[in-house]
Amino acid sequence: MASHDLEKSTTPDDYVKQVHTLPESVAVADLSPEHRDYLLQRHGTLDLDPMPDMSDADPYNWSTSKKCINLALVAFHAMMSTFTASSIQSAFVNISLDLGISLQKTSYLVSLFIAVLGGAPLFWRPLANRYGRRPIFIISLICSLVGNIGCANSYSYATMGLCRAIVAFFISPAAAIGSAVVAESFFKKDRARALGVWTLLVTIGVPIAPFIFGFVALRVNYRWIYYILAITNGVQLIFYFFFGHETRYLHSGVHNVASGFRQKYLSFRRLDPKPLTWLEFVSPLSFAARPCVMIPAAAYAMVFGFGSVLITIEIPQLYPVLFHFNTQEIGLQYISLIIGSIIGEQIGGISSDRWMTWRTKKIGRRPEPEFRLWLSYSGFLLTICGLVVFLVQTGNIKTYNVTPMIGAAIGAAGNQIVTTVLITYAVDCYREEASSVGVFITFVRQIWGFIGPFWFPQAIAALGFGGMAGLLTGLIVAVSTLPTMLLQLRGHKMRGER
Repeated sequence: MASHDLEKSTTPDDYVKQVHTLPESVAVADLSPEHRDYLLQRHGTLDLDPMPDMSDADPYNWSTSKKCINLALVAFHAMMSTFTASSIQSAFVNISLDLGISLQKTSYLVSLFIAVLGGAPLFWRPLANRYGRRPIFIISLICSLVGNIGCANSYSYATMGLCRAIVAFFISPAAAIGSAVVAESFFKKDRARALGVWTLLVTIGVPIAPFIFGFVALRVNYRWIYYILAITNGVQLIFYFFFGHETRYLHSGVHNVASGFRQKYLSFRRLDPKPLTWLEFVSPLSFAARPCVMIPAAAYAMVFGFGSVLITIEIPQLYPVLFHFNTQEIGLQYISLIIGSIIGEQIGGISSDRWMTWRTKKIGRRPEPEFRLWLSYSGFLLTICGLVVFLVQTGNIKTYNVTPMIGAAIGAAGNQIVTTVLITYAVDCYREEASSVGVFITFVRQIWGFIGPFWFPQAIAALGFGGMAGLLTGLIVAVSTLPTMLLQLRGHKMRGER
C-alpha cells in the first residue's frame, strides 16, 4: 500500500488504521533483502507479528529498555488518573466537616471525577492521533499540576468540585489511549503482559491513593493531598520530557530519527496533516455496535464497578460509622486491594500471554482471540466470591476483624484478571483501532463507576448487606459471565470471520 493510497481514506478512524497497517499486510516473502537483514539484525528473527517497517523510528524496532521505560511512564500517568480520583477517599470525614456537607455528598467529589475521566478521552484521542501522544501527555501534566493547586486552595464545595473536574479532564489521556501506546510498540506475543502493566497500574491507583493519603490527612492536613498530587505531576513532567518518546508512527513517508536536543525534545509538530472533523470526536462510541468490544466493555465495567469502585467508596463511608476509624485506619484497609490486584495480574497478564503461546504451539497457528477469554471466568468467580465475603462480613461483625478485607483482596484479584483479559481481547480484535477501543472501554467503565456511588448506600440500606451481595452476584452473571460465554462461541462470526 503506497502512501498516496492512504491519503484516499475517508472513514473517521482511517487515520488510526494507518498505524502499522502496512507491516501487518506484508509477508516475510514480500520483504526486500535489505528489510530482512535490518529486521534480523534488530530482532534476531523474522517471526514477528506485526511486521515492523525498515526504520528506527518505528516503535516496534525500539530496544526493549526504551519500550519499557516509555511504557512505565505512560502506565504511571494512567495510574495517576484513578490515583487522583480516589486520593481524597480516606479524608471524607475531614472534608465533610471542613466544607459543611454530608459524607455522601463528599463522595460526589469522587463521582464527578470518575464521570469526567470517562468523557474527556473522546476529546483527547483525535488530538493525540494528529499531534502525537507525547505533546498531549505533556499538556496533560502541566494543566493537572495547576488544577491540583487550585483544589488545595478551594474553600467551598462548588469550587473544589470545579477544580476536581478540571484535573480529571486533563489527567485522563493516558488512562484511555495507553492501549494504543502498547499496541504501537509491543509485538502481539508481548501485548497482554504490556497491557497488564498498564491496566494493573490503572487498577491499583484506586486503593494506593487512600492508603497513602490516610496518613497525610491525619498527620498534616487533607489539603496537602492536593499539593502532593501537584508535586507528583511536576516530577512526571520532568521525566516524561526527557525520557518519553513518541509512539505515533505513520507509514506515509520517510521518517528520520530525531537528533539533537532541540529536535528531539522541543520540536512539536503535526504528524497527520488530515483536517479534524467533529465525527472523529465521537467515533469511538460506534463500538457500541461491535459486540467484540461492547460485550467486553460492559462485562469489565460491571466487574470494575463492584470489585473496585463499590469496595473503595463504601469503606470510607461505612467504617468510620461502624468501627469509628480515623483517616489512617481507613487508609490501611486498602492494602488488601493492592495485594489482590498484584496477584490477579499474574493470571491476567503473564499467564495470558503464556496461555496464547501454548495454544499457538499446539495447533500450529495463531489462535482466535476468543481463546484468551477462558481465563476471564476465573476473574468473574473470584470477584463474586470476594464481594460476598466483603459485604456479608461487614454486615455481620460487631468488632472489627480482617475478614471483610480478605474478601476485598479476592474481589480485587478477580477484577484485575477480568481487566487485563477483556481489554487485551478487544484490542486483539481491532488492533488497528486500539486508541478508539481504549477510549470506548474507558467511557463505559467510568460512566458505570460514576453512577454507582449514587445508589450503593441506598441499596445496602434497603436490601441489607446479604441482599446487596445477591444483587451484585446476579448482575455480574447476567451482564458479564453469560455474554462472555456467548462471545467465546460466536465472536469470530460477530466480527464477520469464518
